[in-house]
Amino acid sequence: QRRVHGTGRPRRCGWLDLQVVRYSHMINDYSSINLTKLDVLSELDEIRIGVHYKINGQKIDYMPATLDELAQAEVEYITLPGWKKDISNVRRFEDLPKEAQQYVRKVEELAGIPISWIGVGPDRDGMIQTSQDS
Repeated sequence: QRRVHGTGRPRRCGWLDLQVVRYSHMINDYSSINLTKLDVLSELDEIRIGVHYKINGQKIDYMPATLDELAQAEVEYITLPGWKKDISNVRRFEDLPKEAQQYVRKVEELAGIPISWIGVGPDRDGMIQTSQDS
């Protein structure tokens, strides 16, 4: 189990919330984004992605406008297979495990934003430039 640097506490990992990513993109009009800490997901059998919110059982395609509405929102997830391989030394997108590549492409597809760089480890050189920017 990974530990938080400095404190030694076990690292907790939440799922990516694409509703928030899409909302941020709507406001900021990103040309691309960076996906960091992909290596943290390497230990997981399955990886979930939050794709939509539901309020009172109804799917909504917008970011809740109030804190009360946000508190009522339930996240709808999709589940992808994990890769269970150390990726910290990978430096080319095509050398990532197939499942990691699929995760990155699914995030791009659902967010509607290209991913330019992927963080695969804690070191400064632990970054991969995606093939579409090469």
